[in-house]
Amino acid sequence: MVKAQASIEIERPPDAVYAFVAEDFERNYPRWSPEVKELRMISKGPMRVGTIARQVRVDQGRRTESTFKITEMQPAQRLTFQGTSFPFLVDYRFDGASEHTKLTFTFELRRLDLMMRPFEKLIRSAVQDGAERTVRNLKRLIEAECAPPQRHSA
Repeated sequence: MVKAQASIEIERPPDAVYAFVAEDFERNYPRWSPEVKELRMISKGPMRVGTIARQVRVDQGRRTESTFKITEMQPAQRLTFQGTSFPFLVDYRFDGASEHTKLTFTFELRRLDLMMRPFEKLIRSAVQDGAERTVRNLKRLIEAECAPPQRHSA
């Protein structure tokens, strides 16, 4: 198994960060993860546990197609996907109070094909770099596009 995790502080409340990631997922996911070249929601209606989507990604020149299912959605707390065509897990955790959110992104590649095992160290490094880039991109987009909370003066 290859696992990567990265966290970042975002100067917006958890509900705003969650809304950007989960509620506007179809529009925003390719923006914070430019490796996503195509995203199609297979399930109709709003995102919910059980929603299925298909993505085409190009990671370091390698094109992959996969489908995934939302397995956990807790507003302003957590969003989790699991690959249905390939064994991976993606988890976003939103921790915070009022004006700041600690966003933690985890990616697990649950199995490496036999022919990829000699490259495990390289894959592990690329996956960690990708996790760190993901949280930096999310922070940049959210802080630029989501209005900061109004401060009340006494």
